[in-house]
Amino acid sequence: MNKRVIFHINKLYINENVRDIVQKVKLKQQRCSFSFVRYFSGLVGNKDKYGDVETPIFRPKRVVILSRITRYEFEKIRYKDAAEDQFKAKMQRKRSDYQTLLERHLKHYSCVENMTKLLNENGIETKVVKRPQYTKEVLDWADAVITAGGDGTFLDAASKILTVDMPIIGLNTDPDRSEGQLCLSKEKYSALHFDKVLNLLLNGDFRWKWRQRIRITMSGYHASDNPIELSDQQLHYLEHRYTEHVAENEVCSRPLFMKGFSHTRVLPVRALNEVYLGECLSSRVSYYEFSVDGSPSVKEKSSGVTVCTGTGSTSWHFHINQLTPESVQDILNIANMEGQCCYPTSDNDYVETVTRAFNNSLIFDPSEPYMGYTVRDPIVNGVFQVPSPRGKAKRLVVGSRMWDASLVLDGGCSFRFNDGAIATMEIFPEDALRTVQLD
Repeated sequence: MNKRVIFHINKLYINENVRDIVQKVKLKQQRCSFSFVRYFSGLVGNKDKYGDVETPIFRPKRVVILSRITRYEFEKIRYKDAAEDQFKAKMQRKRSDYQTLLERHLKHYSCVENMTKLLNENGIETKVVKRPQYTKEVLDWADAVITAGGDGTFLDAASKILTVDMPIIGLNTDPDRSEGQLCLSKEKYSALHFDKVLNLLLNGDFRWKWRQRIRITMSGYHASDNPIELSDQQLHYLEHRYTEHVAENEVCSRPLFMKGFSHTRVLPVRALNEVYLGECLSSRVSYYEFSVDGSPSVKEKSSGVTVCTGTGSTSWHFHINQLTPESVQDILNIANMEGQCCYPTSDNDYVETVTRAFNNSLIFDPSEPYMGYTVRDPIVNGVFQVPSPRGKAKRLVVGSRMWDASLVLDGGCSFRFNDGAIATMEIFPEDALRTVQLD
């Protein structure tokens, strides 16, 4: 009988043959030594025990630094034919502080130059690129990715990393103006203190931190479409307010799980924060079919659907679903009247505690192998129902019945998602993103 083991990666389990696991561990060892061997807990079904068996190793030979495009650079691209004095005047007319933009630009590149210098002094070859040059070829060349910017730069870098053996380290280059939740602590480990960060990494004074990501498989229409940058997205159709439920369309629309969509493609990017599916124009109602963990599909209308990882549960997902103390107080007052309860609604500390407990329940760990979904502003009437407007799942399927819709990953990269397109969202352990934790 073929014995199998549990390969544990920070609470993520991959049931595989031992030989396959060892082969994955050895991947890229010729160029870079990253230890992620975990404790084998025994046969499938045994109680899990996990932990690193050795000190983590960070000894890359080649590192790519993804540098953010500063606001100064962005504006210079827009006014590329303007001399510096003319450019300064244009910024002033827009009520933008030219001097501050320039200072932040110079500060950012001072950090990038220092990072490059320190890496080179430690025998690590570096290549600094911006988003347009951040390609598969660059990733194949590198052993590790370091981002210089904020969360946006980190998300850009993470989306194209498709293997578990490529570490990514985020450094905030502007800690005074950027929070950078996905980056290392801006108070202790910003790009301004890269010498300290690099010493810790090279000495093995860190832990691997794993962040789950969402894999999307597109089938039906638009399965082969290229991604579109959100800034370039345009509306392609007129308003079809009165035609979206024409009888012919309803009769001809094939059910979500009907066979016949042989053309499928796994999208070449992964979502670290969230996926949004809905009409491009926010004032337009989104119409789709929705299935959770293999349940029968349900036709729904809403303001779109968001699907997040544990990493993204603190972001959009949290702010969509969080309650205010005023709302909680109103609910408790109604419960007192309707249920003859005696909740102390005049006690502000009690209301704050209940509010905090509910809001914290929306957040889950980045390593957890499931997704959180939210149906935004669901329409519920005699025709449309939304059985579960919020929940967690391992597999979600959305079939589009929309006219000018998009599937957007992490607020940056989008794919057309119009009538006939089907998106299947899943979590796979091999898609987990390898990051670093210093504390």
